[in-house]
Amino acid sequence: MSSAVYYVTFKSHKLTKKVNDMIKVIVSNTINQPHDKVFSYISNFENNPKWQGGMVEARFTSDGPIGVGSTYEQVATFLGKEILTTFKVVEYEENHKIKIESIKSTFPITVTRVVEPLDGETKVTAIVEGDASNVFKIAQPFMKLMVKQSVKSDYKKLKKQLETG
Repeated sequence: MSSAVYYVTFKSHKLTKKVNDMIKVIVSNTINQPHDKVFSYISNFENNPKWQGGMVEARFTSDGPIGVGSTYEQVATFLGKEILTTFKVVEYEENHKIKIESIKSTFPITVTRVVEPLDGETKVTAIVEGDASNVFKIAQPFMKLMVKQSVKSDYKKLKKQLETG
């Protein structure tokens, strides 16, 4: 039996007399595939355009196996804007967890993907944190909802892709 859990938090942080609206979205879903297969697929960021809406292109910019320090670039569109981002892997536990942070972007973001075996299936959790105040200031009140819907849709598509081949 598959289940999905979705959480969204919206926080305001005061930084040097300026308020930045931070978005945090947590999405969990189960996938009827072995956890190592799920992890291998979602930690290879070149697969992102296959299952993430708005993703145009993703390619590694570092050599070797994926691990802490690996980098990749991606091109995506969101709300009609092209977003160019360079990411760096900042945490890596093979077949369990990968965390990336944008190091060059118009939309600062951190994404954590966690994979866990669960009763013969795999629980996959995404934690997406970002600050859209510089790029999408006008749409700021709606950003958390848009990000939640986007991530929720992406992980449904991921589930379908991995379960149906």
